[in-house]
Amino acid sequence: MGLALAALSAIPVGLSVTGCGHKAAAVVYCNASDTGPVAGQVANISLSPTLATTGLSLNYQQIGQGLSASATDCKGAAVSVSRYTYATSNMALVDINPSTGATCAGIWNRNTGGGIADYTVCNPYLVTPTPAATRAVALTGSPFTYTVTGPGALSITGGTVSSIAITDSGTTTVEQTITTPTTNATSGIFAVETGDTVVITYTAAPTVNFVPSGAVAYVTASADGATSNAVAVYIHPVVTGIVLGPASTTCTTDPGTDCCPNNTVGTTVTASPYTGSACISQGKTGQLIARIYQGSSTAAANNITCQVGHVSFSPLTSSIVSIDENGIVTANLPGSTLITANVSNSSSATQAGFFSTCPAKNITLTNPSGTGNPVSVNVNTLQPLTAVVTDTNGVTLNGLTLEYNSTSPQTIPATTGSVTPAYPGTANITATCLPSSCNPAPFSQIGLYGNGQPITSNSITVKAVGTASDVIYMGSTSSQYVLPHDFTTGQNSSLVKLPYLPNSMVITQDGSEIYLGSTQGLMSIATATNTVGTVNESVPGKVLSVSPDGTTVVITDPTRQTVSLYTASSSAVSSSYGGTATSAKWSPDSSTVYVTLASVTNGTNTILTHTTANNWQATPITGGADANYADVAVMVPSVGAFFAGATGSLVTEARSYCPAGTISTATTPVTVTNNFAPLAAVVTTPTDKVAATTDGLHILGATVQNGKQLADINLSADVPTGTSVATENAMCPVAGQPAVAFTTNFTTSSLASISATAINGVFPSANSAVSFVTYTGTSGLLPEYIPAATGAGTLKFLTLGNGATAASAPVSGAFSTDGLSFFTGTSGDDQLHIFTISGTTATESSVITPSLPLYTGQTDTGINLLAQKPKKTLN
Repeated sequence: MGLALAALSAIPVGLSVTGCGHKAAAVVYCNASDTGPVAGQVANISLSPTLATTGLSLNYQQIGQGLSASATDCKGAAVSVSRYTYATSNMALVDINPSTGATCAGIWNRNTGGGIADYTVCNPYLVTPTPAATRAVALTGSPFTYTVTGPGALSITGGTVSSIAITDSGTTTVEQTITTPTTNATSGIFAVETGDTVVITYTAAPTVNFVPSGAVAYVTASADGATSNAVAVYIHPVVTGIVLGPASTTCTTDPGTDCCPNNTVGTTVTASPYTGSACISQGKTGQLIARIYQGSSTAAANNITCQVGHVSFSPLTSSIVSIDENGIVTANLPGSTLITANVSNSSSATQAGFFSTCPAKNITLTNPSGTGNPVSVNVNTLQPLTAVVTDTNGVTLNGLTLEYNSTSPQTIPATTGSVTPAYPGTANITATCLPSSCNPAPFSQIGLYGNGQPITSNSITVKAVGTASDVIYMGSTSSQYVLPHDFTTGQNSSLVKLPYLPNSMVITQDGSEIYLGSTQGLMSIATATNTVGTVNESVPGKVLSVSPDGTTVVITDPTRQTVSLYTASSSAVSSSYGGTATSAKWSPDSSTVYVTLASVTNGTNTILTHTTANNWQATPITGGADANYADVAVMVPSVGAFFAGATGSLVTEARSYCPAGTISTATTPVTVTNNFAPLAAVVTTPTDKVAATTDGLHILGATVQNGKQLADINLSADVPTGTSVATENAMCPVAGQPAVAFTTNFTTSSLASISATAINGVFPSANSAVSFVTYTGTSGLLPEYIPAATGAGTLKFLTLGNGATAASAPVSGAFSTDGLSFFTGTSGDDQLHIFTISGTTATESSVITPSLPLYTGQTDTGINLLAQKPKKTLN
C-alpha cells in the first residue's frame, strides 16, 4: 500500500490518468474510416470569391484591396485560421504583402526606415511590364490545328469555315469565357487557355488572330498545408478613358471587350452587339462593348482593352435597362440613360456611353365598354379607359407610367385608367407618356432616338349628364371686398374683407382656395369657410394662374421683375426667373407652364417654359414675325401652345411641346442641344387674347387691332405632332429632324359693333359649343361666337341687361360647372349678368348686384374679378 500511494502522489496536480473516469474526444475522419484527414482541420481555402471570378485590375503603382480568405474542413464547416500566407505567381508583376494579401502593381517598400511602415508605398517597377502583342496566326492548310501557348482569345473571322473544334486542356487558371463554339460555329472570338487545341476546317482561309491576356499574375493564400483558389491580377497602364462602341472589326489594332477573355466572366455571351446607334425594344437584349484607353486620347495606340481585367457596367437609371456581369443589357421601360463602366478596382467612367430603350410611338386610348366616343357617364360613376402603347418597332409596351389628363378636371377628373365625373359637364380625356416619369432621358440626350420626349394619345370625350350648382365670387381691383353668391340657396354670403387691394384673383381647379395678388403680398381665401388666410408679404405681385392640381401658383412682380412659382404646401417660392410676365397657362397634367413676358432681365424678347423634367427654359422669340407675346393658350390635347402677339403685331404664333434638337458628335456619348419651344406655326391674323376649345379644333382669339376682330384658327381633327404622320398621337421628331409644323387655316369676324379699348378674355364653353369675349369699353354688348366644324362660325352681340341696365361692358367672365350658364361681371352698372345657355342660344336670365364698397381713392372698374366654385345641387 505504501508504494502504491507514493506512486500516485508523484502525479502532478491537474493531470488525470487515462481510463480513470475521463475519455478523450473521438477523432472524426473525413472518409468515415479510421485514417486520413480529420474533420476540423483546414481542407479548403476560399480566396475572395467575387475576385476569383472577375480578377483584380491594377494601374501601375496602384495598391489593390486586401484579399479575404476563409477556410473550411472536409465537412464544409468553418475553421479558424490564425494566419494566412499570401503569395504571387510573378513577383515582377504583382508584389504582395504575405500577411494581409494587399497587392501592389509595382514594388512594395520594405525596410524603408524613418518610421514608414513596410507595405504602405507602391513604388514604380524597375522595368515596366510589356504585354504581349496580338499576333496573326498563319494557316498552313485545312484542317488546321493550333495549340495555344498562353491564356487569351482566338479571333476567327471571314473565309469559308465549315467547323471549329476546341479541345480543352483542363487548365483553369483563367475562368473567364467569352464564347464557346456551338456545333455549327464557323466564326467568332473564343477564350482559350494554355494547351488548348483548336482545329479549323475550311475551304477558304479565314483571318485568325491570337489575343493574349494582358500582364497577369495569380495570387493565392495558404495555411496548414492547404492552398486557395488563384485570383488573377491584371497589371496595366493608368486607365484614362472607357468608351462604349461597336463590335470590333479587328482584334489586332482595335480590340474591344469582345476580343478579350479577361474582360468578361461566366456563361456564354450570345447577344448581338449594342452599338448605341439605335434603340432596343422592351424585353430585347444586346451586348455592351467597351474600349479602354491610356493617355490623353482614344487613338488606337492607346487602346489597352486586352490588358485590363473584368469590365462591369451599371445604368444611371435602372428602370430603363438591366445589365448583367457580362455587359448583357435587357431593355426595360422606354427612355435613355448614361452607362457607367468600371474596370475592377482600377478605374470607372460615369459617362462611358448611353443606352436607349425604344420610346412610345403611339398611344391608343379606348373605351372598353364598347359604347364608342363620346362616352356618356353618370355622375359618381367610374368609367374605365384602356391605353395600348406601342414603340417605334411596333412592340407593345407594358409597365408605363402614363398621365391621364382632363380638359375639365374640376368636373370630370381623370385618374390612371379611368374617370369618375364629380359634376355634370363635358371633358376630353387623353393619356400622355411624359418625361421624366415616362420615357426619361439625360438632359444632354433629349430627343436622341425619341427618348426624353412626350407623346399624347387620341382624345376620349366624356359627357356627364345632369345639373350642378355654383358659388360665384365677385371682386374688383377697385374694392377691398369679395362677395360670394351661392346659387344653391340663391343668397349672397357675407362680404369678405381683404387686407389689401387685390390686383388679380384665381381659384384652384377643385375650388378649395382662391389666391389674390397685391402689391403688398399674396392673399388667399379658403372657400370652405370664406375666411382670409395669413398674407404672405414676401410674395407681392400679380397672380397669373394656378396649376390644375392646385400645388403651384404663378406670380409676377413688376417691381422686382420676377416670375415666381409659389408652392402652396410650403407657402414659399420654389423657383423664380427674371422678367415681368403678362400671362401664364398650364398643361392639364400640371407638368408644364407657358409664360409670356413683357420684359426680361437680359433684354431679349423671350417666352418661358417650366417643366418638371427640365426646370426653366427660356426660348428667344425668333424665327417668326412676332417681336413679343401678350397671351398664351395651351392646345387640346396639350401638344403645344398658341401665343397672341404684343401690341402692333399682326400675327399669332404656335410653339410645339416637341423639342427641336441639334446633334453634336464631337463628344462621347453624343449630345443634343434643344429648343424646348420651337416655332410650329405663324398665323397671319392678330390676337390680343387667345383660348383653345376643348374639342381641339379651334384656337379663338380677339383683338382691338386691325379694326377689332375675332379670329377662329381652325386646326385639323388630328393635331399634327409629327412630321410624317399627321395624328395627334404621333411621336415627336427625333433629334436632328425638322421641327414640328402645325397645319392651320383661319377666318375672322368683325367686332366693330363693340366699343372696346382692350380685350380682357376669350371664354369657350367646356363642350366647345359657344364662346364669349370680354373687354374694356362702353358699348354694353356681349359678343357670343358659335364655332363651326369648318370655316367661319356665327358671331352674335347680346345686349347686357336686355337694355334695362346701364352696363358699359363685360369686363370678366366664367362658365358654370355644368356649362349651362355664363357669368359676366360688368362695368357701368357694377353687376353680375347671368346668361342661360340652351344649345348655342344664350339668353340673359338675371343679374346680381354685389354693391362692393370702393377702396379709398379708387375709381370704379366694375366686377372685373370672378372665380367660380362647383357645388352639388340640393335635389
